[in-house]
Amino acid sequence: MKINLANIKKARNLLNKRECVAIPTETVYGIAGNAYSDTACKKIFRLKKRPMNNPLIIHYYDLKKLKDDCDLNVDFLKLYKRFCPGPITFILNQKKKSKISKIATNKKNTLAVRFPKHPVARILLKHLKFPIAAPSANISSRVSAVTSSDVKDDFGKKIKYILEGGRSSVGVESTIIDLRKKPKILRLGGLEVETLQKILKKKILININPSKISAPGQLRIHYSPGIPIRLNVKKIKKDEAFLLIKKNRINKTNYYFLSKKGDLKEAAKNLYTILRKIKKDNYKSIAVDKIPNIGIGKTINDRLLRASKF
Repeated sequence: MKINLANIKKARNLLNKRECVAIPTETVYGIAGNAYSDTACKKIFRLKKRPMNNPLIIHYYDLKKLKDDCDLNVDFLKLYKRFCPGPITFILNQKKKSKISKIATNKKNTLAVRFPKHPVARILLKHLKFPIAAPSANISSRVSAVTSSDVKDDFGKKIKYILEGGRSSVGVESTIIDLRKKPKILRLGGLEVETLQKILKKKILININPSKISAPGQLRIHYSPGIPIRLNVKKIKKDEAFLLIKKNRINKTNYYFLSKKGDLKEAAKNLYTILRKIKKDNYKSIAVDKIPNIGIGKTINDRLLRASKF
């Protein structure tokens, strides 16, 4: 896509004034604000109607600014070298001298940090003097936004500016890994756990349903289109939308396909778009075919399970 530098400059100017703007990333669109500013971070929580105990992910351009805020370790550097920029978020110990807003961290001594790959987000970050807090650009507990029009649907004129960046290429949020002690996955996402284990050459624990929220994406109810969802369905009810992993010969109006041939990465990319479309098509409930629980299919199943708690 063609990069519009004038639009990036407009977003930067608003961020410099502690306003919030929507930005594109390769995972989903985010609502961005100055991570050093209590004012900007409060605006993010207010816009999203987000619980204050749900910490924000802080986005950086590279390691230079991160070194002021976090203690880096060997496991982090291995994964950073291999996967960054990209769809992975790291939980690290925060330095006492860090200027990150305590609103963003819920007064914790840890930080969730990420290096987005989207070229628009990277240019923006490169020209800012601060990192940005940027959770997904949606109303809390609802389906994330993967296009600028999704953001507009959710927020209308409540958000100062939406920086255009095309459709998000991954389509689901970043994988979150806690690297403070033994590596532990806190949210399944755009990078598969098996891939991370190969680089670290060690077993990675998975704890995506803790008793206390320690990272974004752990709320019991999340990613919901606002209508009931039934999982692993073989027989659908009358007037129910049917979500299938791959296209088949049956082409009914209430059948929605995540991919043409069952490709899980394509399915993940299409997931939120199709959930939004089903809601716009005025269906009152969704039945979901069985999704293979392998690779990024585990992420799809996690999102659908949380959405089904509606």
